[in-house]
Amino acid sequence: MRNISFLRSFYNTKNLPKNNLPEIVLCGRSNVGKSSFINSFFNRKGIAKISSTPGKTRALNYYLVDEKIYLVDLPGFGYSKVSKSEQLKWQKLIESYFSARKSIKLACHFIDSRHKPTVLDIMLHNYLTELKIPYIIILSKVDKLKQSELAKIKKIVSEIFPEIKIGENLFLYSSVKKTGKKELQKYFNSIL
Repeated sequence: MRNISFLRSFYNTKNLPKNNLPEIVLCGRSNVGKSSFINSFFNRKGIAKISSTPGKTRALNYYLVDEKIYLVDLPGFGYSKVSKSEQLKWQKLIESYFSARKSIKLACHFIDSRHKPTVLDIMLHNYLTELKIPYIIILSKVDKLKQSELAKIKKIVSEIFPEIKIGENLFLYSSVKKTGKKELQKYFNSIL
């Protein structure tokens, strides 16, 4: 996974690409670092728009990778300053996407390593499990933690999600230091 280009944003699932390329989905709470991940993982500053204001991703953002895979950035969930009707619209879009797409190879569930997984993270985990969508957890922003804090969050995550194992389906990532990039590249290559 080397070359990436932005395809387009979709505000409903009617016009999604029809060519059935495999899709890797990025999902998680607002401001968890999905856009920063895209930019750092592909060494492309600004390919994904980053905002200091959470809740900016309001559509299904499709990227084409190596002309053979779609990377799909979903709207972040749980941003309280967005109206209830807007949140409901995003939720329907996400649910419609997951039920409509048969080409999803993997969901990457991003969790900010500085915070314990929330009720919404647990709901997303249960939802992906129920739909039998293969998924991994990526703990983002690990450069902001001391070693002791990192050990603590890994323990918390493995208690909340007992089937998660570091290096197998739990990865640490820093968009700043690119910690975890090689491990994730290797993992993506193995599933694709």
